[in-house]
Amino acid sequence: MKSVFVTIMSLAALGLSSPVELVERQSSLQQTTDSYVFNISISQFITYRNSKTGPAELDWISDGCTDVPDNLFGFNFQNSCYRHDFGYRNFKKQSRFSDANKDRIDTNFKHDMFNQCETETFETICKATAIVYYEAVKAFGTKKAMEILEAKTAQLASERAELASRGELQDVEI
Repeated sequence: MKSVFVTIMSLAALGLSSPVELVERQSSLQQTTDSYVFNISISQFITYRNSKTGPAELDWISDGCTDVPDNLFGFNFQNSCYRHDFGYRNFKKQSRFSDANKDRIDTNFKHDMFNQCETETFETICKATAIVYYEAVKAFGTKKAMEILEAKTAQLASERAELASRGELQDVEI
């Protein structure tokens, strides 16, 4: 009888601690996600992404820069797109994908792309391209986003052609 009582009390204690543990685990998962999206460098994020560092619940799946080239005009935004996808997927999975958090993730995406542009020879054109990507994700999922992207891409192609005709643009592939 004593062992049955001890077993029941042990199970009851487990039942009472589980919700607390779940809350703590969820809080830790959210803190990790926030850190990976907003606080660490893009190179550190890519290291973590490649090794799947962190809680098993994190969603690392990405399709790169959805429906647009990852490397438009030779500017490689793929890592920025990976982190952006990570933010969207994990905030949705954690039921935190509000308008405010979407804006924070999108703004961080622009920041990551601008940092990439600072390493490029044609920084101004790169930043103009980054703004096109940023504006598209702000309007994500709408026909207007694709219209904006197509119009801005055509404008950038025209500007690139003008620079090339003046001999000011070399060694950049589209």
